[in-house]
Amino acid sequence: MALKLPVSSAGLLSLLVPCLLAFVLLRFSALLDPGAAVPRVKRSPPLPLRFRHDGAFKILQVADMHFGNGAATRCRDVAPEVGGARCSDLNTTRFLRRLIEAERPDLIAFTGDNIFGGSATDAAESLLRAVSPAIEYKVPWAAILGNHDQESTMTREELMMFLSLMDYSVSQVNPPGFLVHGFGNYHVGIHGPFGSRLVNTSLLNLYFLDSGDREVVDGIKTYGWIKESQLAWLGATSRELQQNSPAPALAFFHIPNPEVRELWYTDFKGEYQEGVACSFVNSGVLGTLVSMGDVKGVFLGHDHLNDFCGNLNGIWFCYGGGFGYHAYGRPHWPRRARVIYTQLKKGHRSWMGVESIQTWKLLDDENLSKIDEQVLWRHSDDDSYQSVYL
Repeated sequence: MALKLPVSSAGLLSLLVPCLLAFVLLRFSALLDPGAAVPRVKRSPPLPLRFRHDGAFKILQVADMHFGNGAATRCRDVAPEVGGARCSDLNTTRFLRRLIEAERPDLIAFTGDNIFGGSATDAAESLLRAVSPAIEYKVPWAAILGNHDQESTMTREELMMFLSLMDYSVSQVNPPGFLVHGFGNYHVGIHGPFGSRLVNTSLLNLYFLDSGDREVVDGIKTYGWIKESQLAWLGATSRELQQNSPAPALAFFHIPNPEVRELWYTDFKGEYQEGVACSFVNSGVLGTLVSMGDVKGVFLGHDHLNDFCGNLNGIWFCYGGGFGYHAYGRPHWPRRARVIYTQLKKGHRSWMGVESIQTWKLLDDENLSKIDEQVLWRHSDDDSYQSVYL
């Protein structure tokens, strides 16, 4: 179960006082010695995140970058025309820059295996280089971990702490006031545009979850899975948010839940080219999401050759598709990214709630080709959200 911890004013003050004292002493020492190193403050995006003046919010999902050591790290499974021996992590960086310039996303979601631990000699340096385009373009971004990130020089906790402290990151190590399994479980709310009556209301909720890496169950090796304490936190957070201001939600985690395999027998959209690699432990992720009622789409990584969207019990499960050039792929099957585009409904005098959630993919080819565009949800499909904003 997720345990909520009481936070007293005295306890909070006891934490703040040493931090403030340390900051004052550092600033004072800098005045005495101008040449001394001064701690650098994180550059944060304007918070809370919010829909644009045109009522849109665009998320760029980047799955499985598998970043190594930059130019020294060779590509895998690429066609000769992509560059052959000259192809490296720099191709991954170039692709991300092209996408940012072309799409102007409001948020980038890095959904795990951001670095490939076996190739990254310094995890911190590799992570910084992997997400550097987001920082350069001052785009807010959120990250979760996959099953390879921790295989270099940092633990999963250290990785999430580092990610949370980087410029323009909205990532969190874990939710305040709860004890949950793993690192990288958090919620981000997207508020209404400036000038609208919903400026202080979250109109879209994003849930980020740590699906773990690898585990051993009864002597058998398997992939990680989302644990009971995480699901308890997720359900409690959803209930609280919906009581205050009902809104649709999206979820992001790396390793798929076992039910995603069943999408092979459905009318999915996209490519289903490899078996779904997941844990043989079914912890009830799908049941929890269905019972919550607010999650309309789940966005996954892990299986690079899958980029499909399929519907399970009213919730769309979508793969991002392999993004990174050091990740395994398939020659003549371009690396790709997913875009999630959310649009508000326009009322007579102001913006209302979310009208639609759409998605498509962009290929790393000459034209950044756009494929498999589809609508995941419209508010007319669920009147419970429409009534809140009328």
